[in-house]
Amino acid sequence: MGATERVLIVEDELHALAGLAELVSGWGYRTETARDGLEGLEKVSEWFPGIIVTDLKMPRMDGLEMLSRLSDMQLNAAVIVLTAQGSIERAVEAMKMGAYDFIQKPIDPTRLKTVLANASRQRETERELEVTRRKLRDTGFLGSLVGSSKKMQEMFAMIERVAPSNVSVLITGESGTGKELVARTLHELSPRRGKPFVPVNCAAIPETLIESEIFGHEKGSFTGAMERRAGCFELAEEGTLLLDEIGEMPVGTQAKLLRVLEDKKLRRLGSKVETPMNVRVLAATNKNPEEAVSDGHLRADLYYRLNVFNLHMPPLREHKEDIPAIIESLLNDMNTKHGRQVKGVDGEMLTRLMGHDWPGNVRELRNSVERAVILCGEGYLETRHLPPTFGQRIMRPDPGASNYSDTGVHVEIGSTVDEAERMLILKTLESTRNNKTRAAEILGISLKTLHNKLKEYGSSSSSETMEGPAA
Repeated sequence: MGATERVLIVEDELHALAGLAELVSGWGYRTETARDGLEGLEKVSEWFPGIIVTDLKMPRMDGLEMLSRLSDMQLNAAVIVLTAQGSIERAVEAMKMGAYDFIQKPIDPTRLKTVLANASRQRETERELEVTRRKLRDTGFLGSLVGSSKKMQEMFAMIERVAPSNVSVLITGESGTGKELVARTLHELSPRRGKPFVPVNCAAIPETLIESEIFGHEKGSFTGAMERRAGCFELAEEGTLLLDEIGEMPVGTQAKLLRVLEDKKLRRLGSKVETPMNVRVLAATNKNPEEAVSDGHLRADLYYRLNVFNLHMPPLREHKEDIPAIIESLLNDMNTKHGRQVKGVDGEMLTRLMGHDWPGNVRELRNSVERAVILCGEGYLETRHLPPTFGQRIMRPDPGASNYSDTGVHVEIGSTVDEAERMLILKTLESTRNNKTRAAEILGISLKTLHNKLKEYGSSSSSETMEGPAA
């Protein structure tokens, strides 16, 4: 930040100019000075500062005129305007013209130092984002996300647009599409990237503990609370909090979450003190959020509060052309992780992978590749390295056939999607000898989702399957 960032100070009062230059230089910035807007523009064209601190009222050319000229020059610099008391309207006008911030005179050094640091961080983010854009154009990568397809390029463009802001984002998409990777990328491309990123899976936390996990608790606030504990909001202070599977959060907890988001204040369980919090909140769900609201699983007011910006991750079957690039990225990771030397995938296996429907999306692809890498060790992955159950899914039925069987599950034409889903889940449970964890993995869904589905079925026939011997 300090030694590499150039700050141009434009001020017509010489004593103030000298004092500001000395102060800013003392914080480690490289500084240059100008006595009015005209001289400031000359210095800009010669020195290319990243930050400009300028007075508004000056002879020959004032700060507003200088700001307008800078806009015409398309200079990517953060402009901080200095304004005397009574001229706030002009400062607001400068903000509308693109100024980064304004500071009232007499200048508070602490305030100036903070604004300069924030502007410098934003500049650094913009520089990194530009590098990312170039990398994206050349290789089809954005953070940990991979894809050169039209759908993924559109997703990358949306991520780039919203990442530097502080708005809440609701990330939707099927299980395994990479919603957490989207959240991490948003964090890494934001000014908060050096601060904590805290993901919380709302579906994995027991209902009795979720409020304590998210909001924290005081010692003795409930049975078993043996010590004071910080919640996820506090752990993510100044950073980013991802609330994954937000639709699985109890409705009562959702009401408390909404209050925290609106008031920007947090109260631990058992505490009487509210603490200000500075956290960017992202949420994710594999359900249709509008349906979750209609079903009463997601509060409408919380949905509207979180859904300031929506990012929808497409399922892998809709951008299969990205599979070779994703595999290449996965192989790099898996070779390092497992100490293998796999060079690539042979043609027959790639054909199998490209022909698969990927109900588990990128997570299923990752698991398949990881298993193959471990078995192969070196050389090229072949179809014999795929799991024995690979491809055993209900596929889209052939319109010319009366039924389709790939795992012994027959789906008659005219069956509803719910009926087909029920048959597949129960047959998968039967094939795993009621090992629900393995069945959920094969089906590409979470264990909690599987339990919820089984509760929905609840018939005597299904309960026999559900209560069968465990593997």
